[in-house]
Amino acid sequence: MHRYRFLSSRQWVILTLVAIALIPTMIRLGFWQHHRYQERTARNDLVSTALHAKPVPVEELTSPGHSVTRTEKYRTVTATGTFDTAREVVVRRRTSSDGEVGFHVLTPFVLTDGHVVLVNRGWIPANGVQTAFPRIPAPPAGRTTITGRLKADETTAASGIKQVKGLPDRQIMLINSAAEAPRLGAKVLGGYVEQTAPAPRGGSPEQISDPGSEDAPLNYAYMIQWWLFAAAVPVGWWFLVRREVREREEATAQEQPERAEPAAV
Repeated sequence: MHRYRFLSSRQWVILTLVAIALIPTMIRLGFWQHHRYQERTARNDLVSTALHAKPVPVEELTSPGHSVTRTEKYRTVTATGTFDTAREVVVRRRTSSDGEVGFHVLTPFVLTDGHVVLVNRGWIPANGVQTAFPRIPAPPAGRTTITGRLKADETTAASGIKQVKGLPDRQIMLINSAAEAPRLGAKVLGGYVEQTAPAPRGGSPEQISDPGSEDAPLNYAYMIQWWLFAAAVPVGWWFLVRREVREREEATAQEQPERAEPAAV
């Protein structure tokens, strides 16, 4: 065992402790990536199921005061009524598919029973001015039927977007049915609808694209990577130990012949 006596040196004790600490850390990181993989896979499955479900009237999934659930989010819904452009507002600091900052157009949609559902008609550019109410292309006039994706009310806790006081007239930061109901003086269905049809004339407002899928396989690859790193640590440590033993033995072997040579007369 004297061959490994060097392991008690300060340098090797530190190296060994670092290796011991790295192994469980990397294993935990692998499990964390596995958890993220499961979360993202579940989210992708929910979104895919919702997007491919048969369209239903919006009144079947939500009502005034209702909180849209995870399974209801992104469901395709239809609504019949009229757009109330007189009480239309815009949502500040929203980006287009190209990353340009502008507004989302939020228009109350009065249903045939008198209830109101908020409809996000899409994105328009700010044109460098965010204090004045922008010029917005008009929606179809009269009674019409729209199709869209049901979304949950936005909150600061969920979105990270802060409410800002003193905004210009008819501008808001978050789309929230409970916050809009007093201004509209109507019973507003919980959540809101991202309109997908009919398509706007001239392509404006720019309709919001599908949510797409999160890159769950990337998390799976990271999980494998961390666990391979964890397995490589003891292998690498043993490789360094064996190299140190070999180098010490070679150095000792070179010293012995020199000591054995007779003194010159």
